[in-house]
Amino acid sequence: MAQPATAQRRPDPLEQARDSQKESAKATDPAGQGADAPIIPDSQFEQALPAIDPALNQPLAPIESIDLMPVTQPATPAGAQPAQQPAAAPAAVDPALAEPLPPLAGFDVEPPAAATGKEASDAPPELRYSVKVEGLEAVGLEHPFRALSSLDKGDGKGANGAVISARAREDEGLALRMLRAEGYYDGVVSSLVEPVQNQPGRVTATISASPGSRYTLGAIVIEGPETVPPGLVRSALALRTGDPIVASAIEAAEGGVALQLPQQGYPFVKVGERDIELDDATHLGAYTLPVDPGPRSSFGTYSTTGKLAFNAAHVGVLARFKPGELYDDRRVNDLREALVATGLFDSVAVEPRRTGQLAPDGTEVVDLLVTQNAGKPRRLAATAGYSTGQGLRLDASWTHRNLFGAEGSLAFSGTAGTQEQGAAATFRRANAGRRDKTVLLSVTANRQNFDAYKALTLGINGRISLDSTPIWQKRWTWAYGFELLGSREDTFQAATGKRAYQNYGIAGINGQVGFDSTNSLLDPTKGFRAMVRISPETSQTEGSNYRYIRAQMDGSTYYPVTDSLVMAGRIRVASIAGAPRDAIAPSRRLYAGGGGSVRGFGYQQLGPRDSNNDPVGGRSLVEGAIEARYRFGNFGIVPFFDVGQAYASTQPKFTDLRYGAGIGARYYTNFGPVRFDVATPLGRRKGESKVAIYISIGQAF
Repeated sequence: MAQPATAQRRPDPLEQARDSQKESAKATDPAGQGADAPIIPDSQFEQALPAIDPALNQPLAPIESIDLMPVTQPATPAGAQPAQQPAAAPAAVDPALAEPLPPLAGFDVEPPAAATGKEASDAPPELRYSVKVEGLEAVGLEHPFRALSSLDKGDGKGANGAVISARAREDEGLALRMLRAEGYYDGVVSSLVEPVQNQPGRVTATISASPGSRYTLGAIVIEGPETVPPGLVRSALALRTGDPIVASAIEAAEGGVALQLPQQGYPFVKVGERDIELDDATHLGAYTLPVDPGPRSSFGTYSTTGKLAFNAAHVGVLARFKPGELYDDRRVNDLREALVATGLFDSVAVEPRRTGQLAPDGTEVVDLLVTQNAGKPRRLAATAGYSTGQGLRLDASWTHRNLFGAEGSLAFSGTAGTQEQGAAATFRRANAGRRDKTVLLSVTANRQNFDAYKALTLGINGRISLDSTPIWQKRWTWAYGFELLGSREDTFQAATGKRAYQNYGIAGINGQVGFDSTNSLLDPTKGFRAMVRISPETSQTEGSNYRYIRAQMDGSTYYPVTDSLVMAGRIRVASIAGAPRDAIAPSRRLYAGGGGSVRGFGYQQLGPRDSNNDPVGGRSLVEGAIEARYRFGNFGIVPFFDVGQAYASTQPKFTDLRYGAGIGARYYTNFGPVRFDVATPLGRRKGESKVAIYISIGQAF
């Protein structure tokens, strides 16, 4: 019967070391004196030491006396006295070492030709190569790979094979990273550089990829406190089980959480570091994302710091939310844009601050800290334009944008043109107690010299309005105001058939209402606009007093035919009722023609005329236009067709309509398009221009 094997204990290395030390001690201590006994006496140890040469304690000789040349001594027999050697002669010193160094400016810094290789005739020729990519096209990665490829960037040329191989290895790593970024974590990539047969100096670089299976998301777990209402984080995370594990999609989804939760009452959300556990058997990835939403918050008060342009109370005027409303980061961004739009800051920032105070609804009150850096309040500005009929026009202004505080500005402006000159002083308070509400008071002096009339006018006018802005484009806008004018104008006298100057005193009030459903204030591409304006006026002249009402209606519409083509159209109807035409000052009558009216005709050139064929204006007006706005990049082409006429009657007759057609160019900027239009009148009559040119900023309508 077989006996079981006996287990043997493996010696401990530490015990073996101790046993070895004991055996060594026995060999050196046969008498057994113990470990503390000395191995040899101290006296015996000192006698065994060699004697020290006394010369070693002598001071060293000066360096100048040392002979640096080696001297070979013959071997001395044992017991014999060494032979005496004659003293060596001093070593000769090269005289060149004592000469001064040449000046640095004359030193030749060019390396020898052999070092630069300029004269080398055996330099290897540059290699040419082609690139093959295998396995990436099937997963849609070949095109983005080639856009980043080091081999492709080398334009098929390399100094030698080592350079091309290095590029291939870089592309190998690039392809592998791109595969993993798209969820192909089992992908394998290799590179090979080999010569092309029968073509010396040419090689082929091949990048071969085997993507393998694509991993998809399995379980998706959100870790952290729950929100109110529940599930806000999960709904904001745009990931679903079964989606490919694509790095860009996952990063975008996590960015969506950080973006959307502050819009839903959680300004202090913190998105942690994701964890994806891959299973190479099922090719699934278990996704876990820790998210701390922070406290659910509501708006509180405002505070300001820094170099102030205005106080916290005016900040509250610009805000489109009230204290106690649920926090929404979009409204905070709107406030920030409104602060920038005031033009009073070099920089401005708005950030939420926790207070720790609870509102009645259980949310934490969050205050907004506005950090201001006020800029220079004074501004100089100038604009220029040209149109046939009006000629050249230059406008310049000086403005102190915050002279009276809280956006109370004072501006002085002047106009210099071939047919109009003037000056004005204007007080304007923007955001006057309400966002985009404007109060304006202006004093003007103008001189006008048009074919229709000549006028010297002094005026004062005021206006209160709710305006639409690019930041907050409103559906409904309104305005109302007053106007007081004193004007001396030449007018056609029907009785004499000549023109003569008359003095007019005009007072009126005005009001308007507008509706806007377009998608852009400066360059609309869809929607429509409508505006109605009514202005009752009274006119005093030559002892007579007349009362009349000026009314005008405008409408425009925009329709996108394609992404680059927009059809636009407009119509205008206006009327003056209550007084004869000749009792109305020429500057208050209605005219047609010009860049903002019927292009192809001069400014105010359409409508009734006197016996000298000069325009005299009318009491009714009708205009229309249609444009095809084609845009490519920052440029555009706009063919257009205009129609219109002014009439002496109070109601437009829609007869004798005049037409103009032309084409325009647009250059689109961040403040609106620059417009250049060329038009010609259709059915041109005697005295009318063949071509009219208009240059300005903004679309025609």
